[in-house]
Amino acid sequence: MTSSHVVDVPVTTVWASPDAPREVDRALAADAPDPAGWCASHGAADRLGLHGRVLTQALLGEPADVVGEQGRWSSVVLPWQPSSLDERGYPGWVPTAHLAPATARDGATDDGVAVVRPLSATLRTAGGGVEVSCGTVLPARRRDDSEVAVVLPDGRLGWLDVADVVRRAGPFTAAPDAVRVTTTARQFVGMAYLWGGTSGWGVDCSGLVHLTHRVHGVRVPRDADDQRVALAPVDLSEVAVGDLLFFARQGRPAHHVGVVTSPGPPDRLRMLHAPESGELVSDAVLEPERRGLLTAAARVLP
Repeated sequence: MTSSHVVDVPVTTVWASPDAPREVDRALAADAPDPAGWCASHGAADRLGLHGRVLTQALLGEPADVVGEQGRWSSVVLPWQPSSLDERGYPGWVPTAHLAPATARDGATDDGVAVVRPLSATLRTAGGGVEVSCGTVLPARRRDDSEVAVVLPDGRLGWLDVADVVRRAGPFTAAPDAVRVTTTARQFVGMAYLWGGTSGWGVDCSGLVHLTHRVHGVRVPRDADDQRVALAPVDLSEVAVGDLLFFARQGRPAHHVGVVTSPGPPDRLRMLHAPESGELVSDAVLEPERRGLLTAAARVLP
């Protein structure tokens, strides 16, 4: 039987199987995970070694429906992360200790939700504070001029600075705003690529697209080719700021995606993206080899 839960840690890494984590990944799979510490202490080789092991990440308060269990692990689907792999949401495995029973069906209260906008923000509680990721969505209770009270998965209150959050009626209740999404994406420039990364401490190409749209109340699929299929196609000669560019080898699904930051002919088209090569998230004119794989563009419509 499926039981509805929410993520109860700042970031949980979603694995392909319970035996996917390596010894070097202990900080990610521990009952009290430390993704920020892992990202700060591991280089390109360890990061790319997550390929085939890590699928995505999920953030504090994000719904996670449990569909199976094995030892200390739960098999989950993530309804906020649409995927062709499972119509219920992105599937994978997380430590059961990272979950808590859900108490609010849609994650909202009469005061709506508060969504973290910067790469990370300090969530203060009566017991101290913890850093939470960009894109974290929590039910709001009230606000004053300086802070917003939010509800944690265990029912306790926490507080976030007003300047660090976007307020709205529910998790996905906003119309797309290409300029705001692009501004949020620019925060990631200079960050090292992280396979499966979907948080303010590390992103892959489609994770960057998914996460920055979530901040602004728009749900898009988690993976690049699913994004290409689900969104409205745009002719490559008509792309605008905020449109998505997709890259694929002949006859293959899209394997890479980026966000247009300055339209123009192919040799002047500028894109913000997270390259898998071990480089940093960048905002630059398309390189010739990348232009040769450019196959499609899409626009996020209301």
